[in-house]
Amino acid sequence: MNLDREQLATLRAVVDAGTFDAAAGALNITPSAVSQRIKALEQQLGRVLVERSKPVRATESGEVLLRLAREVALLEADAASALRLDGAEAGWTTVPLAVNADSLTSWFLPALAPVCAAHRIVLDLHREDQDRTAELLVSGRVMAAVTSQREPVPGCTSTPLGVLVYRPAASREFAARWFPGGADAASLARAPLVDFDHDDELQSRYLRRASRRALDPPRHYVSGSGDFLQAIALGLGWGMLLDSQLADAAPGAFVELDPAGPGVAVPLFWQQWKLHSPTLDAVAEAVIASARASLRPR
Repeated sequence: MNLDREQLATLRAVVDAGTFDAAAGALNITPSAVSQRIKALEQQLGRVLVERSKPVRATESGEVLLRLAREVALLEADAASALRLDGAEAGWTTVPLAVNADSLTSWFLPALAPVCAAHRIVLDLHREDQDRTAELLVSGRVMAAVTSQREPVPGCTSTPLGVLVYRPAASREFAARWFPGGADAASLARAPLVDFDHDDELQSRYLRRASRRALDPPRHYVSGSGDFLQAIALGLGWGMLLDSQLADAAPGAFVELDPAGPGVAVPLFWQQWKLHSPTLDAVAEAVIASARASLRPR
């Protein structure tokens, strides 16, 4: 294949921006030029590369080229940095990553702050449930991800990071009202709970283990780690909290519903493209070191 670099960059811009008009603004060209470049690439390959939806999405064929476009952009940025022989200031490199919310608000960002400053990296972070971040690797939208999936995505490596441990907890007032005799199957079937979003399975996993049967109690959905924690503190429902969240809370703010239990352990892995890039390697090194210092070993 003799693929046009500008057409690949345009494909990346369209998927990232979500519309042809927004991509045109990012590339400083007209929407007509964007459309012509995408059509020319599709005609060359004889297949549709993007779904003309809102937002625009890459097709299966488009995902292959989207990944190529990101690899080309990253390698070009690495080469430009390596060839900066005159002391001129280097440009900035965009690195798209996927990470779960609890990692994002605890150990992940502190790991990357110094790396971004040292290597002139700008992050394009996609917050997603740890069970689904690998899907963004498959689609080509990100170059690396914190995921609960051990098996490497095709074309990626997988490195163990450690384990997040969650424990069922509630406010003291909520626990006194709904679990006066302790959290058993009968009380868990009635008591409201808080899910982070519709993909959050942590509370359901605990319910299945604690009751040995399917339960369907009332559910609140509260996205945002801080808001999720506040919802539990305010007594909307019980939910699974990290050991670190329980340790950092004010004394007596939360009651553990199963203090003698093992909690729910979620092993995390770092998956990234098999691409030799000093920029991506620096990000990976920082993430892996921080995770192993912050998370429970597997």
